[in-house]
Amino acid sequence: MSTVKPFRALRPLPAQAADVSAVPYDVVSTEEAAALAGDNALSFLRVSRPEIEMPAGTDIYSDAVYAKAAANFDRLIAAAPLVIEDESSFYFYALRMGERTQIGLVACCSVDEYDNNIILKHEKTRPDKENDRTKHMLTIRAQTGPVFLTYRPNDEVNGLANELIRTPPLFDFVAADGVTHTIWAVPTERNAELIAAFGQVPNLYIADGHHRAKSASRARADLRDQNSSHTGEEEYNFFQCVLFPSDQVRILAYNRAVKDLNGYSPQDFLKEVEREFEVRPDVDPVPRKHNRFAMYLDGHWYGLKLRTDVTRRMKVTDRLDVSVLQDSLLAPVLGVQDPRTDKRIDFIGGIRGARELERLVNEGKAAVAFSMYPTSLDELMEISDAGEIMPPKSTWFEPKLRDGLLSHLI
Repeated sequence: MSTVKPFRALRPLPAQAADVSAVPYDVVSTEEAAALAGDNALSFLRVSRPEIEMPAGTDIYSDAVYAKAAANFDRLIAAAPLVIEDESSFYFYALRMGERTQIGLVACCSVDEYDNNIILKHEKTRPDKENDRTKHMLTIRAQTGPVFLTYRPNDEVNGLANELIRTPPLFDFVAADGVTHTIWAVPTERNAELIAAFGQVPNLYIADGHHRAKSASRARADLRDQNSSHTGEEEYNFFQCVLFPSDQVRILAYNRAVKDLNGYSPQDFLKEVEREFEVRPDVDPVPRKHNRFAMYLDGHWYGLKLRTDVTRRMKVTDRLDVSVLQDSLLAPVLGVQDPRTDKRIDFIGGIRGARELERLVNEGKAAVAFSMYPTSLDELMEISDAGEIMPPKSTWFEPKLRDGLLSHLI
């Protein structure tokens, strides 16, 4: 069963929420973060990506950068200001993008349940990224962006959410990307109902934020070792999450672009592709079903369909579209053996659309690009239940939660 815990959030005042909030630290480059922060002194990117205030070329993993994060966090707390709640609370967080709305519970989850695989994973984490967020977390002694969790729908939780969001919200604003962010504080007298309701949820699944969760685990280990009076109830034993029912969550494709054709001319490359795939020219750049791919090459879109029956592959991870493309084309033809480490391949979130793939190829930044059909939530949960690991960059969740709205002090 799943444990959720209310917490005393550090948060901006409602009038400053839009200015403070920022996109997640890991979806933008340093240059993009600097452009988004602009002249907004309250932008949380100054805490999550503090190198934007430092000289160009600064090593983003240097001690000076983490020290800058701590200084900027202290400055923001005073300037915004950020205030800490008097009591531990839950929150509901609604994201509205176009006609779609998803509503999740903001809570703290147990590091023990993460470590013991009650909270299930589907992705490997990279040590360099773990090191970065662990050090950031320990330096500022806070978790400032939530882990995105999902769970199979629960009628009792849904009923509580639908009741509690009828009250006036704490925050309600439209971000620059057009996504509406609305947060309600749950009255503390309702905490026990939410704890009991989630006690009936057998498993939670990490949808997005594997590195944040792993870093929370590593930070807990460090702080526990330093605390001779450790009890297990300290705030560092929990990490901030937003939990969404799986029937409200949308996964977008995670597309691929490769910088060169591995020595082939475009014509010879097409011939190699045709050994394993049926190839059709002039197709829609967005695939409409599983095991279909759209490939942009030399100014043209081609539709690809594997000649063999992928359903004969026994493991669900092998049947994923990202696995099919990797095993049947990227590795054997383009020579991309390990997409985790190969610098010749780039991954482009589906929110950027087919035009971004065309731009990369047309400007010579890539030689070929592939538009994918999204992985499903059922596939994600099946893989997590089996204890298997998805290939890298299998899922892109949209819309994104904002950093800085509700921070958990550890």
